Amino acid sequence: MNDFATLDIALDPRGFATLWLNRPEKNNAFNAQMIRELIIALDQLQKDDSLRFLLLRGRGRHFSAGADLAWMQESANLDYNTNLGDARELGELMYNLAKFKAPTLAVVQGAAYGGALGLISCCDMAIGAEDAQFCLSEVKIGLAPAVISPFVVQAIGERHARRYALTAERFDGTRAREIGLLAECYPAADLEQHLEHWIVNLLLNSPQAMRVSKDLLREVADGELTPALRRYCENAIARIRVSAEGQEGLRAFLQKREPAWRGKPGTLSQTPQDLRAPQGESH
Repeated sequence: MNDFATLDIALDPRGFATLWLNRPEKNNAFNAQMIRELIIALDQLQKDDSLRFLLLRGRGRHFSAGADLAWMQESANLDYNTNLGDARELGELMYNLAKFKAPTLAVVQGAAYGGALGLISCCDMAIGAEDAQFCLSEVKIGLAPAVISPFVVQAIGERHARRYALTAERFDGTRAREIGLLAECYPAADLEQHLEHWIVNLLLNSPQAMRVSKDLLREVADGELTPALRRYCENAIARIRVSAEGQEGLRAFLQKREPAWRGKPGTLSQTPQDLRAPQGESH
């Protein structure tokens, strides 16, 4: 892994990684360097087929306070094309996180403002502290949550997104759970304990099956029932049933024993190519 100035990557021997936003002295606020380093880090982690899942966290008191003030001041002096380049860089980060192959779980404490809601929304799941504070704050400073908006709408729905993007109201972890941004929220003092429960639960599952399920749900998307989607889903279950982990999981269930992936990380490894749709298969 690269040495990063704004991030830290911790690899757990159980087979998952934690990607830490690591500018606690700046409340983990974004700047151009952090965005670029996040893109590089996600690319490196994406290439690790043994990775079972990824946690996204912020060191210190806050998950992320949004955009760095100094960076915003610099942006105000840039021309349209340079600002467009910055926006495309942020877009690449959001899309890469949303399409990350392994499951992703954001863990939120303190403040999560502006673009931080984009990171949370791009993750498959998120948990946080009850007293965490969330805000789509862009309109307060004459901007709009443009790049992150597709992911925020997917996470909380258009109606909630309209309210919070237009009012810039702050809301807490309990409200974030009510509108779907967080899957669960907990007292701040208990967050680490509950996170461990999430980790243990994810470690029970077939790493391959979780990745395949992510691909499947991405294809299903809005649920339009087309013949192509039906064929894709039928092929997906057929492929995973004959895969190494699929066979092991079925045998373990029938034999009333633990499957091999609950032992050492990396057992029954299978390359993602083994589960891709055959060439020419309709999606």
